[in-house]
Amino acid sequence: MDNYGSSPPYPYHNPYPYPRPIPSPQYPHPSQYPPPSQYPPPHYTHPNSDPYAPPPYTYPYNNPSHPSPFAYPPPPSHSGPVEYFPHPPQHSSPLPYPYPYSDASSTNAAARPSIQYHNSFLPGSSPYRYQESNAYPPPETQYPPPPSRVNSFSGHYRNDNTDSVSSVASAYPPLDNLLCNVHLSDHQPTAPASPPAPAAAPSPVQPSPAQPSPSLLANSPQSARYDRRDRFYGFPNSSFSSFDTGNSDQMISSKQPSFSHSSSFSGSQHSQNLQIVPLHGKASLKVLLLHGNLEIWVNEAKNLPNMDMFHKTLGDMFAKFPGNMSNKIEGHVSHKITSDPYVSINVTNAVIGRTFVISNTENPVWRQHFYVPVAHYAAEVVFVVKDSDVVGSQLIGTVAIPAEQIYSGSMVEGTFPILLGGKPCKPGAALSISIQYTPMERLSTYHHGVGAGPDYQGVPDTYFPLRKGGAVTLYQDAHVPDGHLPNLMLDNGMYYVHGKCWHDIFDAVRQARRLIYITGWSVWHKVKLVRDTGYGTECTLGDLLRSKSQEGVRVLLLVWDDPTSRSILGYKTDGFMQTHDEETRRFFKHSSVQVILCPRIAGKRHSWVKQKEVGTIYTHHQKTVIVDADAGNNRRKIIAFVGGLDLCDGRYDTPSHPIFRTLQTVHKDDYHNPTYTGSVVGCPREPWHDLHSKIDGPAAYDVLTNFEERWRRASKPHGIKKLKSYDDALLSIERIHDIIGISEAHCTNENDPESWHVQIFRSIDSTSVKDFPKEPKDAPSKNLVCGKNVLIDMSIHTAYVKAIRAAQHYIYIENQYFIGSSFNWNSNKDIGANNLIPMEIALKIADKIRANERFAAYIVIPMWPEGVPTAAATQRILFWQQKTMQMMYEVIYKALMEVGLEEAFSPQDYLNFFCLGNREAMDGNDPLCSGSPNGENTPQALSRKSRRFMIYVHSKGMIVDDEYVILGSANINQRSMEGTRDTEIAMGAYQPHYTWARKLSHPRGQIYGYRMSLWAEHMGTTNECFNQPESLECVKRVRTMGELNWKQFAADDVTEMRGHLLKYPVEVDRRGRVRSLPGHENFPDVGGKIVGSFLGIQENLTI
Repeated sequence: MDNYGSSPPYPYHNPYPYPRPIPSPQYPHPSQYPPPSQYPPPHYTHPNSDPYAPPPYTYPYNNPSHPSPFAYPPPPSHSGPVEYFPHPPQHSSPLPYPYPYSDASSTNAAARPSIQYHNSFLPGSSPYRYQESNAYPPPETQYPPPPSRVNSFSGHYRNDNTDSVSSVASAYPPLDNLLCNVHLSDHQPTAPASPPAPAAAPSPVQPSPAQPSPSLLANSPQSARYDRRDRFYGFPNSSFSSFDTGNSDQMISSKQPSFSHSSSFSGSQHSQNLQIVPLHGKASLKVLLLHGNLEIWVNEAKNLPNMDMFHKTLGDMFAKFPGNMSNKIEGHVSHKITSDPYVSINVTNAVIGRTFVISNTENPVWRQHFYVPVAHYAAEVVFVVKDSDVVGSQLIGTVAIPAEQIYSGSMVEGTFPILLGGKPCKPGAALSISIQYTPMERLSTYHHGVGAGPDYQGVPDTYFPLRKGGAVTLYQDAHVPDGHLPNLMLDNGMYYVHGKCWHDIFDAVRQARRLIYITGWSVWHKVKLVRDTGYGTECTLGDLLRSKSQEGVRVLLLVWDDPTSRSILGYKTDGFMQTHDEETRRFFKHSSVQVILCPRIAGKRHSWVKQKEVGTIYTHHQKTVIVDADAGNNRRKIIAFVGGLDLCDGRYDTPSHPIFRTLQTVHKDDYHNPTYTGSVVGCPREPWHDLHSKIDGPAAYDVLTNFEERWRRASKPHGIKKLKSYDDALLSIERIHDIIGISEAHCTNENDPESWHVQIFRSIDSTSVKDFPKEPKDAPSKNLVCGKNVLIDMSIHTAYVKAIRAAQHYIYIENQYFIGSSFNWNSNKDIGANNLIPMEIALKIADKIRANERFAAYIVIPMWPEGVPTAAATQRILFWQQKTMQMMYEVIYKALMEVGLEEAFSPQDYLNFFCLGNREAMDGNDPLCSGSPNGENTPQALSRKSRRFMIYVHSKGMIVDDEYVILGSANINQRSMEGTRDTEIAMGAYQPHYTWARKLSHPRGQIYGYRMSLWAEHMGTTNECFNQPESLECVKRVRTMGELNWKQFAADDVTEMRGHLLKYPVEVDRRGRVRSLPGHENFPDVGGKIVGSFLGIQENLTI
């Protein structure tokens, strides 16, 4: 959804495809490293006083009569890397008992921990009661090898927050308390970030990492075996709440408390914190950082309890009726009614994997394989066995494997008792599993960049593969006038060409001969794509599309159906989001343009509550334009536009981002600013910054496939429409002789230095597309993840994580939202925003600090989410955003402490957040100046007086090392990354001739030019240090410019702004603590706490 504030591919084995682990030599013992005290902290020089060079160009909208009084400071005197040496953490001794295994040297195992319930679930009991429990029995004999994957059903039910151990408080200290005791220092850290790992206690069921258990692999398919290094498997790493609804879990008996869920505004469930407390006379479990991949087999369970006793009782009662009636009432169940078990795999508060549900069995066999990326501080990995019911899920029991047991990399496998309340849930109930951890240091593929080597195959095991031989055009903003941005020199004597996005879309639509397919969150027929001089300035999008359809071009529009906008019997409502969906549908009603307003719906088997949540809160968020274009020799080809720009009002803007000066010209009929309530006469417009792309080549056909799959689902007749004949409006391009197919679509060859390799990614599930497999067991054939009642493509998250892990120098992000990794927040850990992106960035920086290498991350976000900044939803988003920032800075500070550099450097020497803003000085030609009232104390009056406003960052993109770019429609939050909430599309692309691995130096291809062009737009100038964005000189330079721009933006005096990049207005101290900026606790003019606030119940809208 584009306006949260004002409104509300893979085989089951691989939604997070990463390289297979490669064994590496044993890491040296920590004692082989000298202590950090032997290395004095380095010194760095401060900026000198040379004058700041003026920009080599001017903005057309800037008035030279209003020079800026805020001059940028001079660049620092050096940019060399800092020299210090890594100091690996010291490791504590192994656990005093090899939980949950029996001691190899003793027949009696240590006492096992007991799992207790919160007193809200067990009346009259304390939440911290401990039960004395017997020793863990030794693991039983290993199970036979798993069958071929084609006969298994992969996946995990992604949206199951109820899969968290949640309400079940285990017999250990609270995880928050353990994390508070983690000290990454130069003495004795208790949470090392990487091997050397603590030695695991000997266990008879732990084979060597290099020699996996033959019983697991003997008959497994080749692609699933451990000796394959070219495959990996993964599962979504988040506790999703979307599709395991119901909070009415039944009591198993009067003596056993039920496993309950905390309900939310939307009907989704959010897990309770897992409680970890020390056993009497035993040490606590150690919290360790698991950063790498977990390889897991969930084989089978035995002797599970019957959780459907209530249904059995009903069945016995109905059995007394006549046979036919009994069968109808029971739904044709002719045999025993029992549990429908599945297993979720939890690390801290996040579900990282889930098996499929096997119906009506107490001895389920899954044989499911998971290869999952993790970036979690964890004391244990918990396997939660549950019974799936229509109205919810019931806890059967858990099996917990301590993190310390797997940290060394040894495989842990066996059969373990399933416990409930510290006791076996049923005599003989057991779960057969195996688990092995591989740290990042042993995943060599991430050590050489994003597109390393000519054999690089992109993000493997995704729905759409990497397509070679393409061409890409990258856009910033809807339009860039000629001469508006500086000329940027690339390698091979080329100059970067600034694209004109809406001009190119207009021309592509105008020149189409066969088809025009458009998807959008919003499409408005009145929008004008071309607004400067030349052809098309008076032509609206609606007029253009209608005229093309009259020429015989197939024009199809797939637009999100806002449930709050309606047109029934003459009664019309615009809708809370004001997407113009009904208005656009009415405009094309009597033309040959076909418009489908597509609601976001849940599956038929989901509960009524879940269907309402999905339909009301979540959206179709993809933004694509697909047309046929000239391919030469009287042939046609498919090209596609993908990115963040919807074809609607409020989006047209240029790099100067005017706020007042164009109100009577290019924005006269296109005013958009949802910040204000009431009259907006004389108020500033909301400037709009966005990223977009054009794809030419084979990958464009994958964008077409996405449209076709969505159209077939959306156009499927329902209800009374089934009585009518149905004619598919989609063209079969394989039957059109003059349109070339994907195999012929290469527009460049491998030797062309300007060639691109492109891959399409999505966040989408089977409720929104037609051609996903119907049977969950067939998910591997399409590289999809299994969720409860849905199959999920969540390759956008996969692509982000993979690119971040492979980054070597810097990361630059522009995104409308930045929320995630809530499992590592200092509070609200169970909120469900569990995407890995923020944590992966923080850990990347921490790893580089330990390796004595420079790395920098620049993150540009809006000043506040679009809408009223004082509104509850907006404040919640800001609150989650601040929690995300705080978590990242804390990780970086701990890394600095670990190597003894916390006094020499601060977290902001590596990570910085920015926003964009503009301010226009008074202009005598401004017709609004004299008549603008300024005596009122309203946001409108204050904005008119101060003549400033934020530039809304609607971008959804990331650039890594100037060699790889991801951009599309997906925000960095749970809505966009989960795959079962908002539907999204993105592209990842690179030029194989412009990578660090190929050039052996800084690549300066089109992606470098794109990043430099964006920086020139935001900072109003270019600088030599921008060529090395990872350098400390560049970080300090950009941050200082942002701080000065913020001072100018927030000052009482109205002055013209030359640059738009503002340091995000929060204070980050040297210990990484994020607080309100003194004197600027609220946003200027419009109000609202900058760090946000959280009041009331939690819901899924804002994460």
